[in-house]
Amino acid sequence: MEKKNNQLIVNAIENGMVLDHIPSESIFEVIDILGLSSCANQITIGINLESKSLGKKGIIKVADRYFKNDEINRIALVAPKATINVIKDYKVVEKKTISIPDEIEGLAKCSNPLCVTNNQAIKTKFKTVVKENTIEFVCRYCEKTTDIKSLKIIPQ
Repeated sequence: MEKKNNQLIVNAIENGMVLDHIPSESIFEVIDILGLSSCANQITIGINLESKSLGKKGIIKVADRYFKNDEINRIALVAPKATINVIKDYKVVEKKTISIPDEIEGLAKCSNPLCVTNNQAIKTKFKTVVKENTIEFVCRYCEKTTDIKSLKIIPQ
């Protein structure tokens, strides 16, 4: 890293992924979801960076690692408007906005303690329901509705 015109310059990564537009309050949850605290790859994390759309945002750059679909779906549950840049040979070869899938399976825990998924070895399954400015999840088994802020993500 070097400093230029009072700005910190962060080195580009040759290969890997960049997660951008993460709400600052969700950055540590994303780090946990991806297991980055025990990752040996080069990682750059920025928190509370200025953002026109979010006010403050977070960014995570991970060298030599590409996230799997289930990791991206977990990230979508805590940072539904984040973007992912796939980097190869120092170039962005793909850019996409994360979106919450219509159904999530095995990624989160049902909040109903009596649900069969909390008492037997059954994968959870939720239908995503978008209402006005809220996102909710309806359990396939007990039909309990949970809002996005109350959803408990299952660690990998």
